[in-house]
Amino acid sequence: MTKKEEKKTTTAYGAEQITVLEGLEPVRKRPGMYIGNTAAEGFHHLLKEVVDNSIDEAMAGHAKLIEIVIHRDNSATVTDDGRGIPVDVHKQTKKSALETVLTVLHAGGKFGGDASGYKVSGGLHGVGVSVVNALSEWLRAEVRRDGKIYTQEYQRGKPKSKIKMAGRVPPPSADPWQNGTRISYKPDAQVFSVREFDIKMVLDHYRQQAYLTSGVRIKIVDERSHFIYQYYFEGGIVSYVQQINRKKTPINSTIYISKTIEDVQVEAAIQYTTDFSETMLAFANNIHTPEGGMHVTGFKSALTRCINNFAIKNGRVKESDKLTGEDMREGLTTVLSVKLPNPQFEGQTKAKLGNAEVRTIVEQVVGDGLEIYLEEHPKEAGKIVDKVSLAAKARLAARAARDAVIRKGVLDGLTLPGKLADCSESDPSKCELYIVEGDSAGGSAKQGRDRRFQAILPLRGKILNVERARLDKMLGNEQVKNLIIAMGAGVGEQYDVAKLRYHRIIIMTDADVDGAHIRTLLLTLFYRYFPDIIKNGYLYIAQPPLFRMQAGKEVHYIYNEAERDEITEEDKSKSWYVQRYKGLGEMNPEQLWETTMDPANRVMHQVHVQDAEKASDIFETLMGDEVAPRKKFIQTHAKTVKNLDI
Repeated sequence: MTKKEEKKTTTAYGAEQITVLEGLEPVRKRPGMYIGNTAAEGFHHLLKEVVDNSIDEAMAGHAKLIEIVIHRDNSATVTDDGRGIPVDVHKQTKKSALETVLTVLHAGGKFGGDASGYKVSGGLHGVGVSVVNALSEWLRAEVRRDGKIYTQEYQRGKPKSKIKMAGRVPPPSADPWQNGTRISYKPDAQVFSVREFDIKMVLDHYRQQAYLTSGVRIKIVDERSHFIYQYYFEGGIVSYVQQINRKKTPINSTIYISKTIEDVQVEAAIQYTTDFSETMLAFANNIHTPEGGMHVTGFKSALTRCINNFAIKNGRVKESDKLTGEDMREGLTTVLSVKLPNPQFEGQTKAKLGNAEVRTIVEQVVGDGLEIYLEEHPKEAGKIVDKVSLAAKARLAARAARDAVIRKGVLDGLTLPGKLADCSESDPSKCELYIVEGDSAGGSAKQGRDRRFQAILPLRGKILNVERARLDKMLGNEQVKNLIIAMGAGVGEQYDVAKLRYHRIIIMTDADVDGAHIRTLLLTLFYRYFPDIIKNGYLYIAQPPLFRMQAGKEVHYIYNEAERDEITEEDKSKSWYVQRYKGLGEMNPEQLWETTMDPANRVMHQVHVQDAEKASDIFETLMGDEVAPRKKFIQTHAKTVKNLDI
């Protein structure tokens, strides 16, 4: 080969070098691009995509019942009584519409825009059922339509045969299911690291969907545990707000607003409580938008404007002392749901709604509805104004307290209880802050740590319960104030997670009742005032061992009683000396490093808030003013709880 020919061969880059993935191949090649990941979230996302099609039928007024069955082998079946996916030949693909929907990305009734498709749909990207098909070991579709039954089976996204008519639909007396679609599938074990459904995740999500789609009945059957549950909420999002506030003290009846403008349907349910924290759940086409978006912006503008106007008009607030949006939302519970033809979400995760026109429409609808309510309910309106006015006074007091904290917030030379032992590393991504219970454990942690990247902040006793305190009172608590200064990200209006000095904040408490209480108080603090620390994955809980077992020179550190029993039963010939650690302070520095702080050996649980409403509910039960719900919770779970996962 000549040098010229060799050069041509090694540098050639033509059409033959371009790889084309056809059909559903790109989904199997890069599943994370379509479902987020191949762990628990992605595994359950498949079910969501199938059910979303049925929800779309319900939102369009064509379905009243959706049944979800989790089978013993962790396959799933979703059935609805909608119109049934069309089975006639599609003009463009020359295949049946059913096969087109199941094998072609971006194909479905949500793209055409005509009256026969969906005006409103959750599955914006249109990759839903085809992605489920691609990532399933097998999938079976059954359509009942026009008195006939049609079926088709697939294996890893490829049809095993053409669609076929399997018979006629039996009369209603023999089978009530006359029309609709049934999709059965099994997630592919070659794709997913998780292979079992978490029934709690399933129930929580579809209870929420039932609230948002009033009049639809969602039935869930878990054949593994013979569990059957049904959700049906005629009150829709009003029932949702009442459910969220069931352990709180409301100060007004639930305000319900609903109106459609230019094909955008706006629904809002609003209620104030005596709490200090806000609960805002916003949805677009039944998709939760945790990062808000234009619909939330429009809502907040309307709320602030209307209550200010009412308060000024009735002489309760001076024009010069207008209340802020932050004041308006203290103790407020809101469920906001918008449904629109062409939603523009930011990213595949659909966490934020971007349609600019929705802001104006929501602001108009909510503004008009609130004005009417406030005028027609003067007594409750007065209670709302009193509530937000008190919040404004507390905000000013909190600002003064916060400014005092910030002025003193220089770590150099600042004396802290037990003293903050800082690390030498300055890169936050490499730094860890251990929040340690007590001076004794703090002393061991300081001696045993790696000073390069591990900082220690001992806490003396139990911190303030922030569930029952406003920001001004919270900042008056020395333990909380020291923690805020150490983290360096500020608090309240000045809070900025980008300024956080440690990207691993580790709660390290004793494995007893007091330790669990302190841990819960700290979790409450982070959940209420520093949610971004949890969201970004910066918060952890250390897992110190419960036992030290020694037989001769053989030593084991054991984290639970079952593991202890297993070791003693497996090797009964050895004489084990078992030491139970009552607290972290019982460990010497070397033991604490080896078991709980050494990155090579330690066990830590990263704190996640999978469902903000659920976490809020747990905190309200455990940390709120009402004794009865807390007593019932403790009595119910005391004998069974081993790890509390919030």
